Amino acid sequence: MNRRQFLRRTSVLTCGLMLGSVSRGADSSFPVVRTPEDKRRFKSRAVERTIETIRARIGNKELAWMFENCFPNTLDTTVDFQVVDGRPDTYLVTGDIDAMWLRDSAAQVWPYLPLMKNDSNLQQLVAGVINRQIRCILKDPYANGFYKDDSKVSRWKSDLTDMKPGVHERKWELDSLCYPIRLAYHYWKASNDRAPLDATWRQAILLTLQTFREQQRKTGPGPYRFQRRTEVPGDTLAGGGYGPPA
Repeated sequence: MNRRQFLRRTSVLTCGLMLGSVSRGADSSFPVVRTPEDKRRFKSRAVERTIETIRARIGNKELAWMFENCFPNTLDTTVDFQVVDGRPDTYLVTGDIDAMWLRDSAAQVWPYLPLMKNDSNLQQLVAGVINRQIRCILKDPYANGFYKDDSKVSRWKSDLTDMKPGVHERKWELDSLCYPIRLAYHYWKASNDRAPLDATWRQAILLTLQTFREQQRKTGPGPYRFQRRTEVPGDTLAGGGYGPPA
């Protein structure tokens, strides 16, 4: 079951709960929507213990059921973890598209940071996200979504911008570069592990700073432009692809 199906099935219950119109007894049963254990992409003892603790403490059985299904969903369904050249590497599918967004992937693992101290495998998973994000930034700091396969060509290859293989979409977004910094900093604060914050990470951060300065556009339009042949409002930039002057 993908996220869209899960949300569709639970949206009615959620709305009713928010309005106070749904009332179920302690013996009520709820549909099993979580991915079966043998098909889960990544397993964390700390996450499972947290689910058990929260489920026992929440008086509302429906809220407990929702938490049990939502909290581990990233690990159950989106994670592709491996070790590459001796370093953890985590590719996260974000949404219904087989691509990894810098902002979204940072947000997806954010709730697990406090649990890393009790689960070394979970810590390696998050370190892998940082390593993968740095790899993406070094490929193209103006792109917002990337493929795991560096040779894969995007369906948006005809966008009027400097598209590269391995890039899903090249929409410049300030937060795409801010979220990896936020994740790396709080990973370090939570784990005291500096391994991902190496010379390669520093290189990517310097490139991020360079990109920020370019997009201040004090001396010209900068190197980035983006246009898409589309009728969707806001899906292309005015001004020849450079956007408004300020």
